[in-house]
Amino acid sequence: MPSCVAGIDDQLDDASVEAIARGLSRWFATNARDLPWRRTRDPYAIWVSEIMLQQTRVETVENYWGRFLARFPDVHALATADEDAVLEQWSGLGYYRRARLLHRGAKHVHAELGGALPHAAEQLRGIPGIGPYTAGAIASIAFDQQAPLVDGNVARVHSRLAQIEQPREQDAKARQHWVFVERVLAHGRPRVLAQALMELGATVCTPRNPSCPVCPVRRTCRAHASGTQGLIPAVRVKKKSPELHLHALALRHGQRLLLERRPTEGLLAGLWCLPLFEREHGDLDAQRDALAAAASEQLGVAITLDARPGVAVKHVFTHRVWHLLPWSGRARKAVRTRGRADGLTFTWLRDAAQPEGGVPTLTRKLLAAVGRSDPGDAK
Repeated sequence: MPSCVAGIDDQLDDASVEAIARGLSRWFATNARDLPWRRTRDPYAIWVSEIMLQQTRVETVENYWGRFLARFPDVHALATADEDAVLEQWSGLGYYRRARLLHRGAKHVHAELGGALPHAAEQLRGIPGIGPYTAGAIASIAFDQQAPLVDGNVARVHSRLAQIEQPREQDAKARQHWVFVERVLAHGRPRVLAQALMELGATVCTPRNPSCPVCPVRRTCRAHASGTQGLIPAVRVKKKSPELHLHALALRHGQRLLLERRPTEGLLAGLWCLPLFEREHGDLDAQRDALAAAASEQLGVAITLDARPGVAVKHVFTHRVWHLLPWSGRARKAVRTRGRADGLTFTWLRDAAQPEGGVPTLTRKLLAAVGRSDPGDAK
């Protein structure tokens, strides 16, 4: 559990905590969204949903969760799968490190734990890729254990309920939030109360303009009583993300498109993308000539580029931004894909075919920008 000393003034009394638990239980019974992962008690399925939901909208996960489980229905299926197959199923969901950690965790459970997820949060945290929040989610939701879980939604709910005004103490890692959730879970069914806390933060106690009139626990909310709910949590000033300007090359030979596999480390690690090249300043004609020369030298073939690039693409990662200018071109002969001295990995892909491995959203955006078909459209 994260460590941070809670101030005595930030603690809600036992009667308030019990009232919050009662209000949440009644409210969740009639207001919970009907999400597919809420219809199961399978800890593996819940584990997959929690990993997918990290930094991803619920609506997006709904489109992936069922398909992923159909392909990998249990720990054994995921643990024994090839990583390329896992990444392929994850394609478009983003944050691919999650998929790799989930795969690694499944291998650990399969090899070391007989394929069964343990009930206790402390034991769950011993699995690669499972941190305090995910361990609490699996233990409480799947096994009805009194195991706390705190994400940004829950931290915000507690910060308003207890009127926590210090920005550092509003963070989800602050110990006081974890203590609060554990106290709440003691007053009912943990699997209900844990989900109710998250649901309240996601649908009612939202970051801006919370819906206080319909909140089931507003009578015990200190921020609501003082009219400060709009000031909690404090607005964080985001640091400006580094920006990188690149060319992306949609190169064809006949009816085939060239894709490059990214290095095993760094952004989009191991995924299939259009070849990327650093973009220098200058007018478009100069940039096109420079790209043609650099690409021809690196790929080892003569290429011809279209006169003008496609629509510029901006792609935002967690801590950086890429600005990409996509160009269409043709190679006079096929680029060598195997046994290359430079160690780069390429594949020639026919229209709408799917390579073995993941194709990130960025590749799809770039191909759309130059009017090309999307890998996997034929599926």
